Amino acid sequence: MDGIQQFSLAGKVVVITGATGVLGESFALATAAAGAKVAVLGRNKERAEARVAAIKAKGGEAIAVITDVLDEQAVHEAKDTILDAWGTIDGLVNAAGGNIPGATIGPDQNLFDAKIADTQKAVELNLFGTVIPTHIFGRVIAEKGKGSIVNISSLAAQQAITRVMGYNMAKCAIEGYTKWMAVELAQRYGDKVRVNAIAPGVFLTEQNRTLLTNPDGTYTERAQRFVNNTAYGRMGSPEELTGALIFLLSDASGFISGETILVDGGFNAWSGV
Repeated sequence: MDGIQQFSLAGKVVVITGATGVLGESFALATAAAGAKVAVLGRNKERAEARVAAIKAKGGEAIAVITDVLDEQAVHEAKDTILDAWGTIDGLVNAAGGNIPGATIGPDQNLFDAKIADTQKAVELNLFGTVIPTHIFGRVIAEKGKGSIVNISSLAAQQAITRVMGYNMAKCAIEGYTKWMAVELAQRYGDKVRVNAIAPGVFLTEQNRTLLTNPDGTYTERAQRFVNNTAYGRMGSPEELTGALIFLLSDASGFISGETILVDGGFNAWSGV
């Protein structure tokens, strides 16, 4: 396979968890544009069906599968639905996750008054919301002997990000799990089954716009600190994540496994000086 064809997802079935989210929407549209049949997974039926409609409007193929990634039985049922529709799974994008407000420690809070139960929820959502789909959908990929799994990490796994303790812990664990699973899959199922991760920088979305921008459109103090420490001097847009995703799902990245690609505008590379 030569040139741009390496990056094609034509004929592949790709499952995207958290596809009803903002970043998940970009992932779903991009994978469909690259030729994949996309299983749009999420808990919100209206949003899932809207994603499917948007893909079909552009000539793509997609189905909405309503599920909770923390419910093993529901994920098994989702797998059966996808296999009934298309017979196989070639790629998995674990985009379900996010922060839990109670797992955040504000600057005026006592550090040791953190809500452990909420911290556990953040770890469960982000870590086990990745592990459970990987063990269920990933098994299909492994047993067919070829396919790619892409986990979503974070800058928080590279450097400490203040306040978001549970989220930070979970994303560090995801990178460890990515490496561990990459090695195990390769040794047990061969060199065509891969697991990698993407670590996004700070991306301005409708979901976090009120947290990162003031009513007049200027950045909040915390957002400005992120921008000041990003070499590009700005935040990213969701579409800027999709190139790395298509690369990792495609045959173009066939000799890459256990790695994390940072898509952060130079944040992690820069010392600030």
